[in-house]
Order: sequence, then structure tokens, then C-alpha cells
Amino acid sequence: MTERPLPATPAPVSDPEEVKSCCATAYGSDAVALLLGDSYHPGGLTLTRRLADALALTAGSRVLDVACGPGTTARLLALEHDARVDGVDLGATTLEAARAATATVGLSDRVRFLHGDAERLPAPDAAYDALVCECALCTFPDKPAAAAEFARVLRPGGRVGITDVTVADGGLPDELAGIAGWVACVADALPADAYAELLRAAGLRVLRVAAHDGALVRMIDRIDARIRLLAMASPARMAEAGVDADAVAPYLSAARRAAAAGDIGYALLVAERPGRG
Repeated sequence: MTERPLPATPAPVSDPEEVKSCCATAYGSDAVALLLGDSYHPGGLTLTRRLADALALTAGSRVLDVACGPGTTARLLALEHDARVDGVDLGATTLEAARAATATVGLSDRVRFLHGDAERLPAPDAAYDALVCECALCTFPDKPAAAAEFARVLRPGGRVGITDVTVADGGLPDELAGIAGWVACVADALPADAYAELLRAAGLRVLRVAAHDGALVRMIDRIDARIRLLAMASPARMAEAGVDADAVAPYLSAARRAAAAGDIGYALLVAERPGRG
């Protein structure tokens, strides 16, 4: 799949493999890197640290970062918790960048990156003490399969930590659903209690569900401010990355209205595989 300027509005994608390919391509694009910086999810490293604290990590813990993106979280867990981290992602370009950044900071001995699908994780049973998945479960076409994989690769007593976009029971607002091609990576988001039920159905015990809707609002504002600054200071850089500020603005406004109305939000969930570690 070729890259196109953001925000593109192609016809909605229905084939699960193409959905995954589109999301992997989008998150590996120059446009996403330009707009989001190092942290590709609401709450940034602050929320990642809160999630990590809930996982009860100890020195040497084995952690799997599913849909790891550029590896920012994997490196943080290695540095701040002395964990051994495997990151898994579908984007080949994204993984190359993650490996390069990890080598630059001298963490290649503690952090490695694997090409793989969240619905078929490249890991043996009961291999990890913890698993993180930030702002990605909403993108997986077969969420029950992904949740089952989370449970499979965790050791008894191991914990999974998830942060993700949530929607009200009525689903994504029409003004956003109508551009599902551009927001394909959130178009299948669920209410927080539906994510919790996915984890329970996979045999995990849900320990915590917490709303962090403010993190989503702050991310929308941060992207808006970044676009305005780049439009003034580096229009050529925006054009090179395929970002059209005038085209993006209405979508940011729609997302801000939906967040203010409570139609979309952000949540943190922690669950545990029953049994003794």
C-alpha cells in the first residue's frame, strides 16, 4: 500500500489484513511522526509510566510491547524498570527505526523488536511477566483473538496493561465515522467496559478500568498546536510529509467536539492471568 497525504479519505476498508496493513503503513509514515513526535498515544510517557507502575514489574521482568511503534515505551521500561522487553509490530519501516533508536541509546541488549501480528503473536506460551498495548487494540480487526493471545503469552500471575481510545455505546460519532478511511485506526474503538469484557472472555481477571479522557483532549490540542507552528515555521516540511493543515483542521475540530460531548475518550485497563507466578 502506498502512502498518501493526510488526511486521506479512501473508501472504508473491510478486509482485515488490509486494515492491519493500512494502520501499520499510517503509523510508519512521515506525517504521523511529524504530528505526534515520539509518543504515538494520548497521555504520552506520563500515562505509560502509570501503566507500568500497575504492572508490578521487577528487575529482569520479561515484557512484551504489542504494536510497539517506534519503541519509545519498550526503551522506557528497560531504562526505568530494568525490564527485558520485546516489541512486536507489523510495520517493517517502524521496526527499522525502533531498532536504530534503541541501538543509539545502547539498549539493544535489553530491547529487541520482532515483526508480528497481535492476533498471532510470535511468542511461546507463558513467556512474559507482563504485556503492554497502547492505543492499538482498537485497531485490531479480531479483538477476541488478540485478547486470547495476550492471555496465552502471559505467565500465571502476569499482567496486561492497555490504554486505548473509547467510544460511547452508540459507537463513533457520525462526523468521524464518515471519514473512517482517515480514522481507520480508531474507527473500531469500543466502550471501556467492552474492552474489559474482551479480557475477561480471554480468561483474564480485570483489576482496573480508569478513564483518562483528558489525555485524549490534550493530544488533540497538542496536534493542533503543532500543525499551527509547523504551518508558520516549516511549511515545506509539512508539504514533504504530506500534511495539509487546512484539510486536517475540520477533523481535529470534530474530534474535539466529540471528546467534549463524551462520545470519545481514553481508558487504562489492567488485567491479570489467574494463577501463581
